[in-house]
Amino acid sequence: QLQASGGGLVQAGGSLRLSCAVSGRTVSSDTMAWFRQAPGKEREFVAAISWRILYADSVKGRFVISRDNAKNSVYLQMNSLKPEDTARYYCATTLTAQGMDVLNVYEYRYWGQGTQVTVSS
Repeated sequence: QLQASGGGLVQAGGSLRLSCAVSGRTVSSDTMAWFRQAPGKEREFVAAISWRILYADSVKGRFVISRDNAKNSVYLQMNSLKPEDTARYYCATTLTAQGMDVLNVYEYRYWGQGTQVTVSS
């Protein structure tokens, strides 16, 4: 089970920190990621962390993904938020596999319920 928290309403230029706690499995060998979905749009990749870190171009330089394996958790620090960042943010995790496409939603087996982020202009 994945429990995401930290979403909310923030003004443009502000910051939020999302957290995702995983229970029922050990994530030390997992690729952990954040995706987001705006109304009427497909779920899109935001960031992933395994032995490497990847970001979507739209958040590069503003968002920072991190993890704490001892706490079975993944985090997303979001800075310089823009109205176009408004979406429901989902954490996901899956056992890292050679050749996996970490940007692909279908690669992830376990998902949280999401947390809403709203950025006002």
